Order: sequence, then structure tokens, then C-alpha cells
Amino acid sequence: MSETLRVGGLVPLTTLDFPGRLACVLFCQGCGWKCRYCHNPQLIPSRGDSELAWADIRAFLEQRVGLLEAVVFSGGEPTLQAALADAIDEVRALGFKVGLHSAGIKPKLLAKVLPRVDWIGFDVKALPEDSALITGVQGSGEANWRSLELLLDSGVDHECRTTVHWHLFDAAKLWRLAERLRATGVERFAVQLVRTARMLDEHLPEARAPYDQQTLWDRLDRLFPSFVLRG
Repeated sequence: MSETLRVGGLVPLTTLDFPGRLACVLFCQGCGWKCRYCHNPQLIPSRGDSELAWADIRAFLEQRVGLLEAVVFSGGEPTLQAALADAIDEVRALGFKVGLHSAGIKPKLLAKVLPRVDWIGFDVKALPEDSALITGVQGSGEANWRSLELLLDSGVDHECRTTVHWHLFDAAKLWRLAERLRATGVERFAVQLVRTARMLDEHLPEARAPYDQQTLWDRLDRLFPSFVLRG
């Protein structure tokens, strides 16, 4: 590759990040949004202090051929890097399935790699009109939902997920988001309750979960063919 992928971290083995596959996760450096609850803030800058050389990652993967089934490109936001497509091609050439975690920050870049991946965990931040409250970037909601359209049109296997901090969401807002997702054709939806131990916005206040949480989860379970709650 003329330009190598910038990777800020690696998890050598996971059963959680690509459904049904033994995988490793590459955390790509750089993100164009600053989600207030982000628990990997060190990955936001385009350059990191602990980047891994692509040659070393390649050597690691070569040693795992026949042991691992898949490689997941996570972040940060992987699709911001022009080198992602070539990196995916290298990984596929080794015989691995490819997973991608993305929020679709750049729809055109996402469209370029969609034909190369086997599964996507797609982050829907909020309804388009509410997204800037989370990402800190105007126009982020439009990009997020345009990329969702591209994903749904592509036919690539996927899951949509939304991270919930109850200061930024309430039950009614989450339900409206879910209804919009279902209306667009989303079948697999996961709610991820935020990890508060480490967040980009250290001053983000705690907020109580709705008293009728279980009622909300039950409604979501009936709305989607597949619904998962992750604490």
C-alpha cells in the first residue's frame, strides 16, 4: 500500500465483535466526531501516541491464519482513512472474513468499502436532528443516515446499534429513533448502555434511566425481528 493504515490498538481475540466468528479487532486511528460519551478518546486524533506498524499487524495476522476467522476494523472511524480499502484487500487475501464498525461519517468512503466487507456493526447516533448534541458536529446526522441508506441498499449483513446515555436520550426519544429505523427496513437493532468509567466529556452528568425500562425493552423486542440490550 502506498499509504498504510494507521492503527491505534489491537485486540487479538474476541467472540463479540463479529457475530459467530473468532476475530481480532484493529482500532483505526482518527475520528471526525467527538461523541460526548466516547470511551476511546485516544483514538479521536488523526495521529496517535501508540500506533502499531502495519507490517507488524500483517505478520500477526499471517501467524493467525487457520486460527482466527475474521478481522474487524473498528475505531475511531475506519472509513476516514484512504488506506482502509487496500488493508481490507490484504486481509481478505489471507483468507479472513472482514467486519467493520462504522458510523458512516463519510458516506462516499463507506460506499467504497461496502463491497469488500462481510458484516457491519453500524452506529446510529440518534435521529438526524438530534445527532449534533451527541457528536458535537453540525450535519453529522445527515451523514449518519445517508450512510445507513447506503448500507441497507448494499445487502451487506449488518446490525444497527445505538449507544444510550440517559442525559442525551429519554425513553420517548429512543422509541422515536427505533420507529424510524424500523420504517427504513432495519431488522437487527442493539441498544448499548453507555460505559461511564471513561468518557470524552468528563463533565457529562449522570442521568437516571427511565423507571419503566423493561417496558421500553419489551416494546423494542416486539418492534424488531432481532433486538439486543447490552449493558
